[in-house]
Amino acid sequence: MNTENQVLGLIKLSDYIKAFLAKKPEDHNEDDADIELLLKRSEIENPWFTIDNQKFALQQWADLLTEENIKNWLGNYSTSKISKRVGLILAGNIPLVGFHDVMSVVLGNHIPVIKLSSKDKRMIPFLLKKWNEFSNDSVVFEFVEKLENFDAVIATGSNNTARYLEYYFKNHLSIIRKNRTSVAVLKGDETDAELQLLAKDIFQYFGLGCRNVTRIFIPQDFVIDRLFENFLEYQDIINHNKYANNYDYNRAVYLLNQDKFWDNNFVMLKEDDKLFSPLSVINFSRYESLDDVKAFIAENEENIQCVVSKEELGLNAIPFGEAQNPGLDTYADNVDTMKFLELV
Repeated sequence: MNTENQVLGLIKLSDYIKAFLAKKPEDHNEDDADIELLLKRSEIENPWFTIDNQKFALQQWADLLTEENIKNWLGNYSTSKISKRVGLILAGNIPLVGFHDVMSVVLGNHIPVIKLSSKDKRMIPFLLKKWNEFSNDSVVFEFVEKLENFDAVIATGSNNTARYLEYYFKNHLSIIRKNRTSVAVLKGDETDAELQLLAKDIFQYFGLGCRNVTRIFIPQDFVIDRLFENFLEYQDIINHNKYANNYDYNRAVYLLNQDKFWDNNFVMLKEDDKLFSPLSVINFSRYESLDDVKAFIAENEENIQCVVSKEELGLNAIPFGEAQNPGLDTYADNVDTMKFLELV
């Protein structure tokens, strides 16, 4: 193992991505053309992975993988002296969502045995290949169709598949992740700029990520129209065929059931206490006491990935617009992957 080479490789990978994203298409070289082709193939195979969303994910990783960030993160952990094989069943709901697990396993001095999601099977192998090149061949990894011969496993699935995974891997050290979503709490005096940042937390990646807000708590006197007015930047989302299909279906169901909802022709707001909402729908509820909101969040802690709100509300929340910008020490399901890997 050579962590120093691996870290240096990540920094070079970050520079490589930044250089690609900074160029105009007409300035791309042969190597850039390879990434462009991967982006296009990924979008064809999974229309949710638009080129813009894939580039957004790449930019987030490029900004994150600085020498300071990586060393500050790794400084909190010890690495294993003996390399083990760690099976990874990756999710594919948003681009590169599994890269953090892969990177953690490698930097923990283990070998990731990777079962890619069929929805995200292009970019992670490409980035790993580049990382290895930039690290003087010190990054060891393996791709498989079926997990076999492993010492521990990290798997991500729906709540239904998680029960199967927990049973299947019951004799192995494991992290089994389930469905999660995120919520926002409004104080009522938010500026238009803050609500526009909230829109990013809702609509980025079409709302498919566990860090996307699907439930909003608003004060009793909050005017719903303020949300719609500040969501307009994302109105073109309805031109995406798969999103539009979800919008049309859910709208038809609500009309058929005579449910009350608010509609602005690209997203619906529904007064509903449910934490999870269908794609193209945002659930909201009005609160009288912030203590009631805190109680709800505490009761649903296992299903909430993050809370978005003003710091002054005291909810241990992240600022508006930052839901899709997690740090290296931010873990899915709030389970510390690196601490887990110390036990392998």
